[in-house]
Amino acid sequence: FDKWTDGQRRRILVDLLERCSLSQQKFCAEQLQARVPTEAVDFTTRLPRVLSLYIFSFLDPRSLCRCAQVSWHWKYLSELDQLWMLKCLRFGWLINFCPTPFEQGVWKKHYVEMVRELRVTRPKTPAREEFIVIDVQPVKSDVPEGKPSAAGQGTAGGKKELPPWRSSDRNPTDTIRYNYLDNWDPIEQARQA
Repeated sequence: FDKWTDGQRRRILVDLLERCSLSQQKFCAEQLQARVPTEAVDFTTRLPRVLSLYIFSFLDPRSLCRCAQVSWHWKYLSELDQLWMLKCLRFGWLINFCPTPFEQGVWKKHYVEMVRELRVTRPKTPAREEFIVIDVQPVKSDVPEGKPSAAGQGTAGGKKELPPWRSSDRNPTDTIRYNYLDNWDPIEQARQA
């Protein structure tokens, strides 16, 4: 066995496992699991549900919505009423009915509706008369006219610059995002408006 190649060893192991009974295969799996550590284990599947909810309770609404996009299990946990009820009650937002045990996500929907009612999401755009058009002047370059600029080389050489919505930047700075699940206090923003 020590002198065989890797391919020969694998073929023999596969043949042996096919001939083993189910209890013997389980024994082999336990032995392998003890020797080879598992990687990228989801903590929400290993921890009790109470502890997972306790960890999720420290997240703000926007982060909870992002967690719902990770997997089905995280979506289930992050949309539970136990998490969203506390966030609603902190602002004094109550629902006017008693949800049945089969209704899920009632408090999250209520939170989203209440924040929408505060009109936090709508940006205030000035009227057309208030727009100011600035006289645009060409920018003078420090590069002599004989040499092309670095920006010109990128587009002429076949390498195109991606538009902002396709770039690989995880935190774009060139866009203003209006999201009703921001981390700001919606009551304070309503007072300021």
